[in-house]
Amino acid sequence: MSKKKGLSAEEKRTRMMEIFFETKDVFQLKDLEKIAPKEKGITAMSVKEVLQSLVDDGMVDCERIGTSNYYWAFPSKALHARKHKLEVLESQLSDGSQKHASLQKSIEKAKIGRCETAKQIK
Repeated sequence: MSKKKGLSAEEKRTRMMEIFFETKDVFQLKDLEKIAPKEKGITAMSVKEVLQSLVDDGMVDCERIGTSNYYWAFPSKALHARKHKLEVLESQLSDGSQKHASLQKSIEKAKIGRCETAKQIK
């Protein structure tokens, strides 16, 4: 008796993104509920939940056209998002480095004119 271990939420999200990136197509929820169990092993019951979490995180786009919701995600958008995140982090790093340098200068200025005293040990 071998027990099948279910996929974690992160594995489901990754596999769902693979569907979008491999096909580069636009889907409706019912299409994904058919495709995901066959191709990626995501249970049909959890497709909607996983898809909604991806939409909430901005990894998958959703648009309501008429009475239908259409979902899509393209590799170029993911690349652009990573590049933007990298730029933001690099700017934060340079700001932090500048602040660190200015604080070091302030420390040096504050040390001028002060004499260091030896701490007494009890």
